[in-house]
Amino acid sequence: MAKRALFIEHDHVSPSGPLGERFVDHGYELHSFGVVSAENFDTPNVTVTFPNFSEFDVVVPMGSPWGVWEDERIGNWLLPELENLRQAHNAGVPILGVCFGGQLMARALGGRVVRAEKPEVGWRSIDSSTPDISAGPWFQYHWDRWFTPDIGQELARTEVGPQAFRAGRTLGLQFHPEMTGAILELWLEMDGGCAEVESVGIDPDVLRQETLAIEQEARARTHALVDYFIDSISHAQIVPAAHSIAE
Repeated sequence: MAKRALFIEHDHVSPSGPLGERFVDHGYELHSFGVVSAENFDTPNVTVTFPNFSEFDVVVPMGSPWGVWEDERIGNWLLPELENLRQAHNAGVPILGVCFGGQLMARALGGRVVRAEKPEVGWRSIDSSTPDISAGPWFQYHWDRWFTPDIGQELARTEVGPQAFRAGRTLGLQFHPEMTGAILELWLEMDGGCAEVESVGIDPDVLRQETLAIEQEARARTHALVDYFIDSISHAQIVPAAHSIAE
């Protein structure tokens, strides 16, 4: 029976890209669950019924244009998702959180998420404390940062804040390993997408060119990152007192 990976797509422009590709290479069957549809994008505080995360072999919460701290704006689904992720983590389900998904895991496991002192946008190198996570460059697109939970171990960071942490079978990432030229185009085509990039002093056309030029080597880094997650993180021994958060 094929292993099943659940990708939680919080909006309509968050495909799994090379992340999903590599899970398929490892024999996983991909399942996607959409939270906020294109029709509800401007009124995102929708009510949804999440699948049972514990019925999957891996859960991958993806990115989002909203903040993990925005309870009033998206709390109808944000708070249930946080609880479901915490329960899945405590049950030993491997979780790979990407950007917003990494911030979700930081908050779910007792850390904090706040507005960062400055945004990070574009291809940036990171300071990694483990050879299992490349220094990159990795694609960044965030205005927030997390404070690593007490049960977590920081694995990478930049001057803005942490970039990766692990806790038991959870790996949280701040960057976007799924990025490709096609995904970037989806983001830039969103209403205000180019203006958002320009607001931090980046020319969208230059970012497009850079992404296309780096796409193949970035894909290889992403595949190696997924290999590390599957081979090491997802099979980590669970020590409840050290790796679980009280319910």
